[in-house]
This record gives sequence, structure tokens and C-alpha cells, in this order.
Amino acid sequence: MEPDGDHIVVAGMGVEAPGGVDNTASLWRALTEKRELIGVFPRDRGWPLDRVGVSADGRFAVPDAGGFLRKATMSDPEYLGVTWAQARAAQRVSWQALENAQINPDSVAGEAGGCFMGTSYRTSATTIAEVPGWISNNLRLCGPSVSVDTACASGLSALHLAAAAIRNGECEWALAGAVSVMGEPSAFFESAKVDELATDGHCRSFADNASGTVWAEGAAAVVLERESRARRLGHPVYGRLLASQINHNSSYRQHIVPSAAQEQLIRRTIAHAGIAAEKVRLIEGHGGGTRAGDSVEVTALQNTYGLTDPARGGSLLGSVKSNLGHAQGAASMLGLIKLLLCGVNGQIAPSLFADTPTTEVDWEASSLRLASKLEPWPLNDGFRYGAVSSFGMTGTNAHAILAMPGTDPS
Repeated sequence: MEPDGDHIVVAGMGVEAPGGVDNTASLWRALTEKRELIGVFPRDRGWPLDRVGVSADGRFAVPDAGGFLRKATMSDPEYLGVTWAQARAAQRVSWQALENAQINPDSVAGEAGGCFMGTSYRTSATTIAEVPGWISNNLRLCGPSVSVDTACASGLSALHLAAAAIRNGECEWALAGAVSVMGEPSAFFESAKVDELATDGHCRSFADNASGTVWAEGAAAVVLERESRARRLGHPVYGRLLASQINHNSSYRQHIVPSAAQEQLIRRTIAHAGIAAEKVRLIEGHGGGTRAGDSVEVTALQNTYGLTDPARGGSLLGSVKSNLGHAQGAASMLGLIKLLLCGVNGQIAPSLFADTPTTEVDWEASSLRLASKLEPWPLNDGFRYGAVSSFGMTGTNAHAILAMPGTDPS
């Protein structure tokens, strides 16, 4: 909670996701229609499709399935390749977010605007460094331009750092985003070898029949600024950022499994938000689709958000990964966009495969439940309170709590 009451707010959103999703409206339609956006491997990138299927020794299988951006192309991989694809995707969603905030991208040259961009850890260091610089250069911004790589937690980490920069006076407003475009398919083969990849091509977040994750691509960005600035300039206010926190697991464990540090982080974020945990109705979880990782995450959420009387409704849990797969560095930013869309529309979008919750945890021990159907999201003191949770293979955990106003954001 901001000491002076002048919150950091989300004033604009932009998104690209698998299945041809190229704006927030098309993403919202896909979520409410319970559509799975997984498709076959791209045929225009020169990938070794002969390796898809069961390995020669029969030890593992790689389904012809993933979440891929239709606008991404590697038509000239030796010259630009994945660097070009990621930069262009990040630019498209950044421009989209600015226009959604009623800001003309051509009008911000020379402003103290920041750019904090999370990128996929499965790409080169050159790519990671170039993406935010590309955006800042094209917009001619004078604020900080920072690349963020905390693996799957990169999006929320970028959000956290961007908000801190605004509070510290380093910039008046900032783009916070994340992008992931795969230049080659090694992630699928590597994950299959260690039983992390879903055997059937479905990312069954928090489900009992989950068999692993499904890798995906995506890009998303939000415009952050002080609420007083947004109101003064007539920008929309989609949500207040009440608190965000990041921490580390402190010791190496199997990288798909978070540690007890995640629960500590959630408790600290709730305390910083200055609200009761029971007010948080919707939690957009990590939900990578691995039985071990999902069960540890659910337990942490049960011990923090799930302690209220079930008769009072409790909190609902879901994951956008069930729709579009695990978009790696962009995953948590896509989850944030989903949460904001639910808040703006006053409806809780269902998480796919939620009818069979994992039996690795005791669901009756808390008030936490999976969001299995489209349902109204009532206001609480004039707001809809939600949270986004993420963890990455680097050991970084990230958590954010937002309050979405119950009125038209514009």
C-alpha cells in the first residue's frame, strides 16, 4: 500500500498469445469460451519435425504440440532470427498497451518513460539485452531501459522493478512487459527426457491427470503510472498495484518445484498490500502442469489465502497456462493480463481441466478452490481484489496483489 495513497496503476494493456490472439479482446473471448490455444509445431522455422514423436530408443515422447505466436517468423535466422521476432512482438504489445492507455506512441519522445522487459531464458544473452533497448530507442524514451531474466518469473519481476522505478522518481511512467519466442525446439526435447513435458500435449494446471508442461510463446505489456497522473491525463485505470514482492528459494532444488520461500513471499506481499487475505477472490497461479510443482504451490496458497471459512466463499485459483501453455519468460505477464481482464469484466474466467483437482493436496483442508466455470466476480468495498503468483527455474518467486475498480476504467 502506497504511504501517500497515490497508487501505481495499470493504465494500458497489450497482448499476443497462441491461437491467433492479438489483443485483449480476443484473449478474453478465448478465456470465456474455455478454448485451448495449443497448436502443432510451426512449419516455417526449419525445425527438425522428424524428431517429433517417440524417441528412437523409446525412452520419451515429444507430442507435436505447443503454444506458438502466428506472427513470429524466423525467415532470416542468420541475420535477425529470434532477436528480431522477440523485439517485434515486444514492440507490438508495447504500442498496443500505450494506445490502450490512450497514449499516442508517437507523442512520448523525450519523456522520462521507462521500459522493463522480461525475456525468455531459452534465448541468447544478446536477445535479452536488445529487446528493451529496441523499444526505448523506437519511442525515444529517456527513462531506464532494463532487461529482466528470472526465467518464468520474468514478467512479474519486470512489473516489480518498473513500479519501484516510478516510486523512486527514475521515471514518470513505465512499460512493464515480457516476451518469449522460441528460435529452436530444444526445450521440448530436453523436458521430455526428464519427464517434465506433458505426454498428451495438454497443460493441465493443478489437475490430477497432469503429466507435465507444454512450452509456449507469448508477449504482453502494461503501462504503469501514478494514479494521480492517470486521472489528470484522462488515462484508464484498470487496476491498482497494491503490492509486489520477489524473493529466492535460497537453496537449489529440482528446478520445477518451488520451496517454502514462496509461502513467505506471499505472506509478505499480503502484509505490504494492507488488506486481509480473505478479500482476494481470484488468484492467477503459476500452474506449470507438473504434479510436484503444482502441489507445492497449492499448499503455499492454501496456507495464506485458504484459511477463511469455506462458507464465506474462499479464493478461486486458475492458470492461463491451461489455455495456452507455458510461455516461459512471458508466462506471468500473460497471467497478469488475464487477472486484469477478469477484474474489468467482472467475471472469473475458468481454468481448463479444473474439474479434476490434483489429489496431491487436501482440498478440504482450506477454502481454496479451482476456478472451473465462468462466474460473476462480486465487488468487495468497491473493488475486485486479485493476485498473481509465479516462480522460475532460477529460484526466483514473484507475487503481486491488485485491486480492480468496479467502475468503467475509462
